[in-house]
Amino acid sequence: MSGVGVARQAGVVKIFDAHCHLQDRRIASVAPQLIRTALDSGVQRFVVNGVSEMGDEYPSIIPCFGLHPWYVNERSPNWFKSLREFLAETPGAAVGEIGLDKGAHAKNIDFGEQVDVFRQQLELAKVLEKPVSVHCLRAFGDLLEIMLSTGPFPAGVILHSYIGSAELVPGLAKLGSYFSFSGHLTSMKPEKAKKMLKSVPKDRILIETDAPDGLLSVKTSSSFPFPDVASTAETENQFGDSAAEATSLSKEGLNHPANIHRVLKYVATLLEMPEEELAELSFQNATRLFSYPGSKVNSDG
Repeated sequence: MSGVGVARQAGVVKIFDAHCHLQDRRIASVAPQLIRTALDSGVQRFVVNGVSEMGDEYPSIIPCFGLHPWYVNERSPNWFKSLREFLAETPGAAVGEIGLDKGAHAKNIDFGEQVDVFRQQLELAKVLEKPVSVHCLRAFGDLLEIMLSTGPFPAGVILHSYIGSAELVPGLAKLGSYFSFSGHLTSMKPEKAKKMLKSVPKDRILIETDAPDGLLSVKTSSSFPFPDVASTAETENQFGDSAAEATSLSKEGLNHPANIHRVLKYVATLLEMPEEELAELSFQNATRLFSYPGSKVNSDG
């Protein structure tokens, strides 16, 4: 599988997974098969947070480096120096995943320390003129305040798996934010999600899987019927043996990049937009965002 490139199959819609974690220990052993399945389905690029070797091996992978808020307590005294070195040694990398979290997972992590770590990395991304992928949970007011004091961000801030309010969108967009949507969107009521999605400028919409997390789960109702998505059997028939690993992961509640088609369908339904149009729109947005100097997207033209 080494050296698998960018998929260019005729007749297959092009998709850009703007945020995933293919190096995660839960799926790392089957990552080559997952990448092949995703490429065969039309996913041309993957933004993978926290990888180096995988980015070297796969032309389709854009690596990112950053300290996630969940690991702030585990940082070394030289963490920021190490991060700068990683980014200097990997000019094609973006920054991420960084962020702020007031949820249960981060309840034992001092929020003041999270803010300090986040601010340093946000400012570094701005200096390096690189896009930065941001995790934000129950801290959007704090995020906006910090971005107002340090922005704007011409290179872009990716609000990954965005589930904030529609009211926050204009202020965040003005500062350079892009809004990336995953299966986590189904944690919002469909009517609220629809209002928020329609408030996002079309040139700032991205889609992602957040694999192996973010598996989309939609409960259909008479008030919001959701179109059927491809079944496991249909996926395996369409993409062959390499899809077996992917579909078995879905049965275990783990996500994988080929599932981005489900995200595409859900977001397109809420936006009342053809899937093909949303795929092209989000692909163009991601390509523009990740075409910074040194990026393999930029070098590919």
